[in-house]
Amino acid sequence: MKRVAKYAVFKTKWGFFGILGTEKGLLQTCLPMTRRESVKSVLFTDKVKAEFDRRYFQALQEMISAYFEGCYVDFNPADVPITLDGFSGFSRKIYSACRDVKFGQKISYGQLAEKAGSIKACRAVGNCMAHNKLPLIVPCHRVVRSDGRLGGFSGSGGVKMKKKLLGHERKIAESYVACRAACNN
Repeated sequence: MKRVAKYAVFKTKWGFFGILGTEKGLLQTCLPMTRRESVKSVLFTDKVKAEFDRRYFQALQEMISAYFEGCYVDFNPADVPITLDGFSGFSRKIYSACRDVKFGQKISYGQLAEKAGSIKACRAVGNCMAHNKLPLIVPCHRVVRSDGRLGGFSGSGGVKMKKKLLGHERKIAESYVACRAACNN
C-alpha cells in the first residue's frame, strides 16, 4: 500500500513555513518565506504529490510557531520523526548527529564529522548540509566553519537566514540562562 504524502503551509512570525511528509515522518521542511506559494514551490521541487492537510503534524506546527515567537523549542527526534528515504548511510549518520546539536549551540563541520564517526569527512559533511531537506528540524544552521565563520547555507534566505537563526537562538538561550539564574537566587 502506497503512503499518502501530506503537507501544510502555515503562518509564523517570520513568514510562511512549510512541512511535507507521511504518517511515518517528515520528508521536507521550508524555512519562512513571505509568500505561501513560494513555500509550496520549495516543498514540491521533487515532484512529490501530496494533499493539503492544515492539521498535519499539528503539534509540530505549534512548536515551530513558538520557536519563531522566541520560545526555547527542542525538536527532539523522539517527538519529531523524519524520513530519510533515498539518503546514504553516511548522510543518515550526519543528519542524526546534527539533530543532537542543542538549541543555541554551534558545531564545526569537522566536529560534526567526528561526532558521526567520520573524522576526516568535513567536506562531505558540508555537502550533506547543503542537501538537507529538513532545515530547522535537522538544524544545519548550527553547523559552522572551524574558524567560527558561518560558511554556506542552502536553506531559503541563504547565509542571512543562517545568521538570523543563530542570533535568534543566542538571544533566547541567553534570556533563558538569565531567567534560571534569577530564579535560583
